[in-house]
Amino acid sequence: MRKQKRQKFSEIKAGLDDAESLIRKMDLEARSLQPNVKVVLLAKLREYKSDLNNLKSEHKRLASANSNQAARDDLLESGMADAMSVSANQRGRLMMSTERLNESSDRIKESRRTMLETEELGVSILQDLHQQRQSLLHANDTLHGVDDNISKSKKILTNMSRRMSRNKWIISSIIVVLVVAIALILYFKLSK
Repeated sequence: MRKQKRQKFSEIKAGLDDAESLIRKMDLEARSLQPNVKVVLLAKLREYKSDLNNLKSEHKRLASANSNQAARDDLLESGMADAMSVSANQRGRLMMSTERLNESSDRIKESRRTMLETEELGVSILQDLHQQRQSLLHANDTLHGVDDNISKSKKILTNMSRRMSRNKWIISSIIVVLVVAIALILYFKLSK
């Protein structure tokens, strides 16, 4: 009976240590996220830490009660008290302690399950953020491509405008030369 109890206490202690380690890991992971997500996750982690500390103090209290109980058992076996009444009293206490240990185990398992769910949620959020980052990078590359095309179009339009201006000057010059030539021809014809 004592062996089973000690084994239960050590299992609960290991579970508490695992839970504390997971909370530390989740805390580190949560601190590296975006501020709006980080606030929610850190608040949940504070609740988990509080629950874990309550479970640890309950475990310590039960462990000290268990060691006191073991000392009492030894005294009872040596015949210092009434065996039947003490045995019934011990059984009742043992049943209560076992029930508390089982409740603590269930709470630890529930906390662990919640921590795993939170960790999965954090991983999912990180994946979504990575996909959004990739989309933004792709959009940025596309904008650079459009900007390059606009620059090329601007250069082509500037060259076309220059050619049009040059052609206007050439045509104007040809018209002026023709008008001068016609005026000279008329002048020479009329002056003869």
